[in-house]
Amino acid sequence: MPRIIANETVVNTWGEMNASRSVLAASMDDRERNPLLAVARKDGNVEVLNPCNGDLHFAYSVFGDDGGSPEDEISGLHLFRKQKDDQAERSCTLLTCTKKGDVSLRTVKFPDARADPTDGAAPETWKACGSGELLVGKVDGGENFGLFGGKRVEVSIWDLEQCAKIWSAKSPPKDNLGIFTPTWFTCAAFLSKDDHRKFVTGTKSHQVRLYDVSAQRRPVLSFDFHETAITAISEDPDGHTVYVGNASADLAAYDIRTGKLLGNFLGKCSGSIRSVVRHPHHPVIASCGLDRYLRVYDVKTRQLISAVFLKQHLTGFVFDSGFSGEEIAVANTVVEAETEEKMTIMEQEDDEEEEAPVKKKKSKKEKRSREKVSEGEEIEELSSKKKTREHKKKTKKVKQSIED
Repeated sequence: MPRIIANETVVNTWGEMNASRSVLAASMDDRERNPLLAVARKDGNVEVLNPCNGDLHFAYSVFGDDGGSPEDEISGLHLFRKQKDDQAERSCTLLTCTKKGDVSLRTVKFPDARADPTDGAAPETWKACGSGELLVGKVDGGENFGLFGGKRVEVSIWDLEQCAKIWSAKSPPKDNLGIFTPTWFTCAAFLSKDDHRKFVTGTKSHQVRLYDVSAQRRPVLSFDFHETAITAISEDPDGHTVYVGNASADLAAYDIRTGKLLGNFLGKCSGSIRSVVRHPHHPVIASCGLDRYLRVYDVKTRQLISAVFLKQHLTGFVFDSGFSGEEIAVANTVVEAETEEKMTIMEQEDDEEEEAPVKKKKSKKEKRSREKVSEGEEIEELSSKKKTREHKKKTKKVKQSIED
């Protein structure tokens, strides 16, 4: 069920909660005039909506009239943003891929709101894999190349204009113990909008892998991220920072050039993270997942800015590039002020602890020695009293003898 959120409030909701029609993927063309939002549903239907009011422009099924099989689902969706002609605002091009490896590139025209949508041309279709499950489908920033991979499907790059494979990865070798890890890609992201040759992937075996098409077919860098499957990955506009989320709700930033951990994001989730998105202009990222929360973080401080409870499992998230950063700036100021106040209080407590006298704990030996000393003193006191009494008795006897 699509939702629009602004200022930590749900502005609008379209549709009803229905598990059979849950949204698996979303893509947005946030142009100034006639913006479009595409969503792929579990039943195989793709809908293109107006994100301002939720009006449906058109819908179609990727499986056609046969409805597809229960095991087959849409695993990737991309709504193209580049305009090829003046009529682009009255049409859109969509790329979809399914778990069985069927990729479709379709252009649909809708002259006006009253007329029925019509297919501009027959869709281009091809098979991205012969076996396994296709779980990842991404399009680069220039929208000329596609990336596909999945369970027992090595990641590959395709020329979308020619619908032809131009590069395929090679499986990593066995480790030092002679163990081979089966291929299982779960997510991917291109590092730069202008270069499709470098991209990063996440795997079921909790590995982050960096590929360079111009260098080699195997990963140029690989490192582990905790001990659960990586479920979401997103790139930063700087071209070398990536944000990684996993099934145990960990979210962190890495420098992909060296594999160095830059830091973990505070305000941990309680469910598997399914989507991480970096805002194209403002220094924030958002994550959502199975704990039903949408969370927004500051990428510099890695502090949690806001969290919105949305009552259902969340599988995807898209940013509107026109999203205002004023509220974020205010939230950042509040977070920084609270952090500084906490630090000041902690420093004051430390100073008070330093000024307070420190009481040393007495060891058992010291206690025993002191007990012995006190016992000895008591014995000496008793003996001295006894001697005094005896001396008095002797003195008394001597006086009596003299008097007698």
